Amino acid sequence: MRIDYRWGLGNVDNIRKYAAELAALAPDVILASGTSPMAPLLQATRTVPIVFVNVADPVGAGFVDSLARPGGNATGFIQFEYSLSGKWLELLKQIAPSVTRAAVIRDAANPAGSAQFAAIQAVASPLGVEVSPIGVRDVPEIERAVTAFARSGNGGLIVSGSALAVVHRDPIIALAAWHKLPAIYYTSVFVPAGGLMSYGPNITDQFRDAADYVDRILRGEKPGDLPVQAPTKYELKINLKTAKALGLTVPDALLARADEVIE
Repeated sequence: MRIDYRWGLGNVDNIRKYAAELAALAPDVILASGTSPMAPLLQATRTVPIVFVNVADPVGAGFVDSLARPGGNATGFIQFEYSLSGKWLELLKQIAPSVTRAAVIRDAANPAGSAQFAAIQAVASPLGVEVSPIGVRDVPEIERAVTAFARSGNGGLIVSGSALAVVHRDPIIALAAWHKLPAIYYTSVFVPAGGLMSYGPNITDQFRDAADYVDRILRGEKPGDLPVQAPTKYELKINLKTAKALGLTVPDALLARADEVIE
């Protein structure tokens, strides 16, 4: 078996270039992680089977005809529905009730970034929180925006889903710690590295399920016949060491709900 891979690092030009390169190799199947590579891949090939993970809205984006019957050459696994994004703000308010302002770190170049921000905005007013977006294009942009945001009190951070958020994981966590900002992240990889809390699907499980789809396609099944699947469980993870450093007392009810607590 031969495996070729590309890592776009959230760069739109690189992703487009690498999608064309991989399609030109005429592989038996392509595995795509995230929303960003999907449109370039489907522009590059409508025949090579594509299995995706971490995609927020494949039907709305036009990647598949429907979840039950994808139809074309792509299928895979949804990261979350956009409505889940509102849950991040609810959980942030539970662990840090004093938060009245939340900066949402998002990738404005990715349609999923705008949709996640809209879902957060929808629940902000009832929770008494004012939300504002911060771009995630590069570290200087994040540093400037977070520093400016932190000058006023009662602030918190929401890191929404994007490849660039993972690329800039360590600087984001460091900024949250430096400015004493409670933060919630869309995936658990941030929490062991010092992030306060995360809420989202188990990404490792999605890749395991994707491997099963790849196997089935290599054995002759068509991606258009394999249903797109949504997560059946979302995991809450909390870093108590970070909570203590921020002067937060995690409510017992929140601790009881947590799937993992790092002490």
